[in-house]
Parts: sequence; structure tokens; C-alpha cells
Amino acid sequence: MHYARLTTTIGLVIILFTSIGYLFWRQEMRYWLPTPIPPHYQSVAVGQVVSAPDLTRSGKPVLLHFFNPDCPCSRFNTEQFQSLAKQYGDQVQFYAVLPETTASPGAVAERFAITVPMLVDSEKRLAKACGVYSTPQAALLDRTGKLYFRGNYNQSRYCTAEKTAFVKMALASLVAGQPAPLLGLAATDSYGCQLSETTREWSGLPLKLE
Repeated sequence: MHYARLTTTIGLVIILFTSIGYLFWRQEMRYWLPTPIPPHYQSVAVGQVVSAPDLTRSGKPVLLHFFNPDCPCSRFNTEQFQSLAKQYGDQVQFYAVLPETTASPGAVAERFAITVPMLVDSEKRLAKACGVYSTPQAALLDRTGKLYFRGNYNQSRYCTAEKTAFVKMALASLVAGQPAPLLGLAATDSYGCQLSETTREWSGLPLKLE
């Protein structure tokens, strides 16, 4: 009887620690690793024209902020994105790009205080045109619609490391009319959530301004 109780206790402890380990992996550790590259992914080189001419109709450079409200990394990134939009909003046209699974862009804008125009990316057309497959990511286009920079906001998941504020650095170079900076693999290797990740069923809306 004593042996049976001991075996049961050991089994429960193993299950407990396994569950804790799984939760830590799901909620934290996996986001420190590069996002798996999707099958049939096609890279888009810096300097290549992005097939979305309407986005540059203002004559300004463009920042496309790929944002998924279901992604913890995207949510942590919100404050930095808002700060950049406030700092550079007069010189650069900002857009928040939402997955087509977003049922209510208006509710997302209200919840996260997003004040820039929003795009719902039907069939990931805009993400594919920019070579983006994770969130949070930014794609910067120059005035002619060429890809200037695509990459991570920061090496830190919480976007608090000023020395690796990659998008901020790229924006500063873009508005100064300088060549795209070479920021290394930490800036360009995708981290965060895969674009396909979602936690609920949504309506699927066409690519359009909101």
C-alpha cells in the first residue's frame, strides 16, 4: 500500500512539472527562438518593389505594422509602435496590418488604442508581398514603394532594449534619406508568432483600409 501511494505521488509530481514546463514553453520560451519558416516561403529582397501601389499614394514613405491581437509578442510591442507612430507620423504613413481572421478591426483599434489606418490582409497578400511571416514585424517602404527594411522591432520580446530598437533605427535612416542600415540577423530573422496562429474563429475580410 505504501509503495502504491509513493508511485502515485511520483506520477502526480511528474505530471505537474511536465505541465509547468509545457506552459513555460508555450507562453515564453518558444518566442525566444526564430519563427519557423513556412513551406513555400519566398523571400523579398530589400530594394524590391512591393506590389501595393495604393499604399504610397500619399507620397510619403510607409511603415506596415504587422499586428496580431492574439499574439503575446504583438501585444507587448504596442507601446513602442504607438511611440514611433507619434514621433514619425508627420513624415511617414503608418498602417496597422491585421490578419484576415480579425472579426472586428474597430474593436481591436479601441482595445489597443491604435489611431493609424488599419488594413485587413486577405489571404496574407500584403505579408507575402513584403516577405513577412510572423508578428510583430515591420516593413518599411520608401516613397517609390521599394522595400527599405523588413524585420523585428527589438531583440527583446518586451521591446525595452534601446540598443536593439531596429525599426526605430531604420525609420531614422529612412527619413534622413540614408541607405538602409545593415542591422544584422537579430534584426531580420523573424521572431514572435506565426501569422497563421489564432485562438478563435473570425470572419475573414478583404484587404481594405479601415
